[in-house]
Amino acid sequence: MTLCLCIRASRAFSISAANLPKVRFFFPFSTLHNCPSSPSPSSSCSDSYFAHLILSSFRHKSLPFSDHLWSPNQFRRLLNDPYTLIRVLNMIRDNPRIAFRFFRWIQRQPDVKQSLTTFHLMLEVLAENNLMRSAFWVAERLVDIGMNGIVDFLIDGHSNRQIALKLLDLLLWVYTKKSMVEQCLSSFNKMVRKGFLPDVKNCNRILRILRDQGMKDKSREVYQIMVEHGVKPTIITYNIMLDTFCKAGEMHRVHQMQLEMQDRGCLPNDVTYNVLINGYSKKGDLEKARAYKEQMLQSGLPVSSYSYNPLIYGYYKQDLLADALSVRVEMVNEGVSPSVCKYNICMLVLCKYGRVADARQLLLEMVNMNLEPDIISYNTLIHGYSRIGNMGEAFILFDELRVRNICPTVITYNTLIDGLCRSGDLKVAQQLKEAMTRRGILPDVVTYTILVNGFCKNGNLSMAASCYDEMQRRGIKVDRYAYTTRIVGELKLGDSVKAFCLHEEMLAKGFPPDLIIYNVHVHGLCKVENLEEATEVARRMAREGLDPDHITYTTLIHACLEKGHFKSARVLYSEMLTRGISPSVVTYTVLIHAYAARGRIEQALSFFRAMQEQRVRPNVITYNALLNGLRKARQIDLAYKFFSEMEEMGILPNKYSYTILIDKNCELENWEEAVKLYKEMLDRGIQPDHCTYSSLFKRLDTDHMSRELQFLRSLLLS
Repeated sequence: MTLCLCIRASRAFSISAANLPKVRFFFPFSTLHNCPSSPSPSSSCSDSYFAHLILSSFRHKSLPFSDHLWSPNQFRRLLNDPYTLIRVLNMIRDNPRIAFRFFRWIQRQPDVKQSLTTFHLMLEVLAENNLMRSAFWVAERLVDIGMNGIVDFLIDGHSNRQIALKLLDLLLWVYTKKSMVEQCLSSFNKMVRKGFLPDVKNCNRILRILRDQGMKDKSREVYQIMVEHGVKPTIITYNIMLDTFCKAGEMHRVHQMQLEMQDRGCLPNDVTYNVLINGYSKKGDLEKARAYKEQMLQSGLPVSSYSYNPLIYGYYKQDLLADALSVRVEMVNEGVSPSVCKYNICMLVLCKYGRVADARQLLLEMVNMNLEPDIISYNTLIHGYSRIGNMGEAFILFDELRVRNICPTVITYNTLIDGLCRSGDLKVAQQLKEAMTRRGILPDVVTYTILVNGFCKNGNLSMAASCYDEMQRRGIKVDRYAYTTRIVGELKLGDSVKAFCLHEEMLAKGFPPDLIIYNVHVHGLCKVENLEEATEVARRMAREGLDPDHITYTTLIHACLEKGHFKSARVLYSEMLTRGISPSVVTYTVLIHAYAARGRIEQALSFFRAMQEQRVRPNVITYNALLNGLRKARQIDLAYKFFSEMEEMGILPNKYSYTILIDKNCELENWEEAVKLYKEMLDRGIQPDHCTYSSLFKRLDTDHMSRELQFLRSLLLS
């Protein structure tokens, strides 16, 4: 018995289903039990068979090319042979939407053999029919599988020039969307060299990526090329370039760009002014930033929180609270509604400068204005209180989250755990880690690193190792900071071999060597007085292509001074200057302290003068080192001169500054001056410590100065 099968054969390039010839095949019925339920072409089948199958399937099935309705076996030849696929796609190119849907289905098959020519054909078909959204999908797929040769393929003339430009612009868009800087720049340069001018929108996208990645020199290069080759910049181009230079702090280039805008007749918009306000505020030139804000208002351009927030932030940063408040009032008067984001920025700045109580007031103000604080608001305040050691207030805010139905995050818990570790309450920190786990918030690498660091600083190195091991058991990927923290612990224990092994493990896991880890090694070895090995680590650092920085040198200088090797310290200091490494305030303070403490005042003062010549601003610790040295050298008048100079420079004396002078005045029996200094200290809200009391009471009691003692005690009681 035989079965007559009728299969319609289609012509190679005419795919109409009507009036096609019928071809009869005769097969013995017994051979059909192994055939698939749907027809499968033999290898000798013509390409037209596949073309007809694709088109007819699309017309008869509502969901063509879905995994449920089609088997890859039907198109096995197309999956394995790109040349056949190209010929079939060419046959159906007059139906571009169908061709695209079939191509997309093919790409979803795991065993498809890829070909650059196939992608080029599909892109060309879609571009010819202006189906650019579909072409974008194809271009993205092309990039995702790493076929970057398409740019050369298009530039070398395999397509109509107009179509090629359209596709090259599309590829640039894809590269920018994926932040592929190298491909963006390479494609841009190739296009320009071959006379394919990129669209200004794509140029702007490239400039935006370069700005975001801090590549200002490349930004300037791309901008110059586009202008030289006739791509006309838009206001968006100028805004991006202005923002690039503002972020780099190159305000002279900002001015040049503004002049160029004027020459080209391009008027600034609200974004331009906001960029300038932000740039000059961050640079600290608040007068100029405010002037741009006034220009903006005079031009009738809309102001927003973006116009005011940088100014408020800048004034807070410079501790000009009154000016910050006046800008906030002006902002409200201009009808700009304060946002939660604005309040969060203000709170962040206040907390950064230790003004947590003022930041707390802003939270209350936010609530009074019917604004709902978010988790960032609370995390900022919790962090602020934790940093100043007020864990009681931090936990009050933490409890307030529950009242406001705000879910704490891993950042909230990490902030509290960090505060507890800083205050030495490691048991509660551990308990809080367990509590967050019970609430379904899993500890991350930061949580464990904080605990490891806390235990290391507390001297409990076995618990530090236990936390580190637990982190690894839980499958949490150890980062660079976690490794560094553990290395610090081992060095503190004096186990430099274990620390070195951990360093090698870091390198083996793909963490490249950096300055931080080497400086940690040098510091740790210096702490255990292994100066020789610390110096060898610094040499190894240089051999591996890492130049020691001011931290490396300062650590070694301090170690030399601690051992009394003043000559070696001076050699290191001179080497720093020779290599063009600027000493920091810490470097100079370490040197001044060591020489002043040994009574070598002239050398200490010479370092202080060098510090001023290098425009390195001293801090209160620097001045205290000088004051202490002058106290020992009995040069009280010079000590008072530096005490006054410190205040003139806006550097507030601390309890140590006052205690040094009080101690010397008591030694010289200048009791009234000592009491005057003590009262001034209290009036400024500076809390004395046991050293201050020891200097005062011990000497006063010894000399039976009853009147001054009674007066002092009345001050203490008040």
